[in-house]
Amino acid sequence: MDAYYNSYTKKDVRMVKEAIQRFRDFIEREYPLYKTRILPEQLNKEMMLKFVDYLQEKGKGSGAVTYYKRFKKLIKYLVENNYIQKNPCDGVICKTDEETLKKDILSVDEMGKLINTTYPKQNQEVRRAFIFCLYTGIRYCDVKDLRFSNVDFSNKLLSFNKKKTRHFSSKSCVNIPLNDGLLKLIGEPIENEEGDVIDGVIFNLPSQNMCLKSLKHWVKLAGIQKHITWHCARHSFAVNILNNGAIIKTVASLLGHSGLQHTEKYTRAVDELKQKAIDSLPELKL
Repeated sequence: MDAYYNSYTKKDVRMVKEAIQRFRDFIEREYPLYKTRILPEQLNKEMMLKFVDYLQEKGKGSGAVTYYKRFKKLIKYLVENNYIQKNPCDGVICKTDEETLKKDILSVDEMGKLINTTYPKQNQEVRRAFIFCLYTGIRYCDVKDLRFSNVDFSNKLLSFNKKKTRHFSSKSCVNIPLNDGLLKLIGEPIENEEGDVIDGVIFNLPSQNMCLKSLKHWVKLAGIQKHITWHCARHSFAVNILNNGAIIKTVASLLGHSGLQHTEKYTRAVDELKQKAIDSLPELKL
């Protein structure tokens, strides 16, 4: 398994590493006698069924399916290279509704409540960056690395390469139009004595753990009863602009999706919101 990971060069290498780690954790919990040594013939269908249950217990949303897909690729490699004689994953399926949006989202009204909520000693960099993500759909891993050189101030355009696919895809570049509010969040770049812009990060964020702690406290003070993580900003952005009439191809482009498959789950979420809005009306009695 380690040999497979070390020679793996595709863009989902991090997911492969995590799939292997989850299998190690599973073995340690369910088969402690195999913790330090497991033979190829000991990988069987019964074990794979238990592993799928473990992934679904630990994973949220489509996470279990994602890790199991990578693990099956690994097992296929082992079979093809004669490490294992029979594929133990044959007939073992991990199912979930990948088209359903699992995370909470912030409505436009809730976004307003959050923006209008401040408190003493609030980390202003976290505040600015999260609001920026709410209005652009950018991931945490990308917003923390944004630099002033990514901004074309004259044309009001933000351009950057997604960290998730930066070294693996020719379509990793994302271009997002900026309005005056977003430019205000970015702020003015610092210039040297010669008038040249000093390139630096736009948001000086602390660790991801500290960002999440700050966000959790902020959401609670705003009176929002939802489990909001940083990635919820991306989901909220997509659902809200779809709800306001944006077409799916535009949303896919803004999010940096290579196709519409990953964007379609947001249209499902919009449909659910519309249904809830209709259901909220008083019962019609004729």
